[in-house]
Amino acid sequence: MNWRDYITSDPTIMFGKPVIKGTRVPVDLVLEKLGNGETIPQLLASYPRVREEAFYACLLFASETVKNEVVYAQAG
Repeated sequence: MNWRDYITSDPTIMFGKPVIKGTRVPVDLVLEKLGNGETIPQLLASYPRVREEAFYACLLFASETVKNEVVYAQAG
């Protein structure tokens, strides 16, 4: 799956925050809900216009974002 098929960022929508295409549902909100234990079926019930694949795309987006982050170890 390519997350780019489901996630977009447009400065005129939610101040450019990444959102699920065709909605105003921000990726960070989906990630927060999943992190707090909400399930995909619960998200589908809350956002009936959003396809299940879009929620998985949010996870892939987050994974790729973190994967490309550069981390520098501090000397202790």
